[in-house]
Amino acid sequence: MPPAVSVQSLSKGFRVPSEQVNTLKERVLHPLRGTRGARFEALRDVSFEVEQGEFFGIVGRNGSGKSTLLKCLAGIYRADGGQAWIDGRLSAFIELGVGFNMDLAARDNIRINAVMLGLSTRDARRREDEILEFAGLEQFQDLKIKNYSSGMLVRLGFAIMAHVDADVLLIDEVLAVGDAAFQQKCFDQFNRIRDEGRTVLFVTHDMGAVERYCDRAMLLEHGEMVVLGDAHRVGQEYLRVNFADVETAPEPDPAADEQAVEEEPETDPLRSTDGRAEIVRAWFEDAEGNESSALPHGERCAFAATVRFQAEVEHPLFGVVLQNDRDHTVFAASTAWTQERSGLFRAGDEVTYRVSFDNVFSGGRYFATPAVARRGAGVAWIDRREKFVTALVTSTRTTDAAVDIPYAIDLVRAEARTPAA
Repeated sequence: MPPAVSVQSLSKGFRVPSEQVNTLKERVLHPLRGTRGARFEALRDVSFEVEQGEFFGIVGRNGSGKSTLLKCLAGIYRADGGQAWIDGRLSAFIELGVGFNMDLAARDNIRINAVMLGLSTRDARRREDEILEFAGLEQFQDLKIKNYSSGMLVRLGFAIMAHVDADVLLIDEVLAVGDAAFQQKCFDQFNRIRDEGRTVLFVTHDMGAVERYCDRAMLLEHGEMVVLGDAHRVGQEYLRVNFADVETAPEPDPAADEQAVEEEPETDPLRSTDGRAEIVRAWFEDAEGNESSALPHGERCAFAATVRFQAEVEHPLFGVVLQNDRDHTVFAASTAWTQERSGLFRAGDEVTYRVSFDNVFSGGRYFATPAVARRGAGVAWIDRREKFVTALVTSTRTTDAAVDIPYAIDLVRAEARTPAA
């Protein structure tokens, strides 16, 4: 079968004027004003194909060209170059209010939009009640939609789009405006649409939804296609691109570190020290061993810290505690549990200890508290820096738990019993 959507070398740009013309008087007095400006390339030579019945995700940061691409496919924009083919009836849900007459009631807008999307007048009338019920707007059906909230407009627009039996659906990220109950209803509708074998192009910033529903996905950045393929891989690359600035940690400045340690007040409430050693610096590392402030979920990572000793200490303990942004301790590691003898350290010695672990934590921000201690009747802090360094765990999955450990669920249906005669 031919692909449902085929895009070849699609390009689209916009001219951004350097001067604005707001009145007719300005236009008459300055006829050339507003004609000069830079050109912004929203799409650059984008090519891809979507198979029949495929749920295809399009992701990217704001301004990457996602909505421009959908508008070119829907015929709202005319492309500057390249071609796009769509096999079958098309239904688009791209912007709030597009295709609506704000001075008409919901029923009138349902008829108009349904007919524009390919239904006959009789079918449009027959589905009015079903669409209103799905949108939950029965009590507002006679109200002019200019008085609707943005969430009500989303519900009405999505309900119309989902009930016109189109072959190809274009859905932009406007679903984020809907409330939680309606979003769940939309996701249930996604399952039905996918089961019916219809083709969906879905633009979103929700990587969990991409992994859950999309067969494949594409990442756009500055109007260019960065990666196309497996939904999980594209979601991870999207997170990497988003947090690229976070991941780029500045080079350490030893002089600045020394000055900071020297000037740090003894009454620092986030530090406990007896002066025998100091934790000079701490950081996180990704699976490749590179210093990073953004750690992808499911990959190997490490915490590291450098300790400088000011006095002789024999067999100190080295450890770290991780807390999430709810102040829950989610991880603790110490040489007290792995090795009894860490060695003899004299004044001037420096040591870097590293704790490697699998990143099973759910997405969010985490804080590390490194510590050096000495044994005795109990544990006495040599130096402890509370929430000394932070990292962001990036994940395409959503969970209510502090950790997101891989698991499997098996369903075994019991055989139906024949009722006794």
